[in-house]
Amino acid sequence: MKTIDFIDIQLKEYIESIRPPEEVRDQVDIWYLYKNNVVEIFEIRPKWDDKKVSQHFPIARAKFVKSNDVWKIYWLSGNNKWLPYTPKPIVGKLYEFIELIKKDKSGCFWG
Repeated sequence: MKTIDFIDIQLKEYIESIRPPEEVRDQVDIWYLYKNNVVEIFEIRPKWDDKKVSQHFPIARAKFVKSNDVWKIYWLSGNNKWLPYTPKPIVGKLYEFIELIKKDKSGCFWG
């Protein structure tokens, strides 16, 4: 199994556990992208003035730093800048990133 497959499996499992019920997913949904060693989890909502257009609202980001074999974790601040997540901006495994998002003790990801 390739690394990307394992990452996708972990992310899909987490995302499926937090997605809203199917009957409201046209109003709000949660999904992720994994590209160029960056994972981004985001909310999907229709544009307020054009329901046919979907908008993505970022929730959390992690970037894999291959040279150090770590994931750097970021949160989106109120001024739309990705900042290192404190108190723990670096984790060794993707599942640790997911656990931090689940707990969200500082309210950076889910408010």
